[in-house]
Amino acid sequence: MKRRVPRFGVAGLAVLVVLGACAGRPEGIEPVTGFDPARYQGTWYEVFRLDHPFERGLNNVTAEYRLRDDGKLDVINRGLDRAACEWDVADGTASFQEGPDVASLSVTFFWPFSGAYNVFALDRENYRWAAVAGPSRDYLWILSREPDLPPGVRSRIIEQAAALGFPVSNLLRVDQRPPGCNPDRF
Repeated sequence: MKRRVPRFGVAGLAVLVVLGACAGRPEGIEPVTGFDPARYQGTWYEVFRLDHPFERGLNNVTAEYRLRDDGKLDVINRGLDRAACEWDVADGTASFQEGPDVASLSVTFFWPFSGAYNVFALDRENYRWAAVAGPSRDYLWILSREPDLPPGVRSRIIEQAAALGFPVSNLLRVDQRPPGCNPDRF
C-alpha cells in the first residue's frame, strides 16, 4: 500500500490539485441542507464518475469519512491501480463551507490546495447513495454504501444530474469487482 501525494480524488475529493481549483460550486447546483455529518461518515463506494487524470486507471475506489472532534471530517480515499496491483491512498481533511447542516465542503489533501465537494443529491432517509459535484459541472461522482446501486436508483440519479447540466454521457462506471491480484490490504 502506498501513501503518496494523491493522483486521484475519490467521491469528488481530489478536485484540489486541478489548476484553478476552488471551494465553490457550479451555478444552479444547491448543496443538500439538513445534512447530518454523523450519518454521512463511513465508507462510500464510487459507482460512476466523470474521468480525470487524477483518477484515471483506478478501480475499487472508495472514500471513508470520519467525523472529528473539531467538526471537520477526516477523509481517506483509496483506489486500486490494477495494472500495478497497488493501492493509491490519499488522506485529507474536509471543512464545512456553510456549517455542518449544509453539504458544501472544502477538502484539503495537502496544504494550501483545496477543492470543492458539494453533495447535491442524497438518500435523506437512509444515507445509502449520494451525488457529488466539484467546483464545475466537469466533476461528478455518484456514490453508494454498496459497490453498486439498484438500476432504478442509478437511473434516477443520472437523470437528475443530466437535468442539472452534467455531461452524463461521459460518466464512467467504476469497476468494484474483486481485483484479479492480491494488493496489500488495510
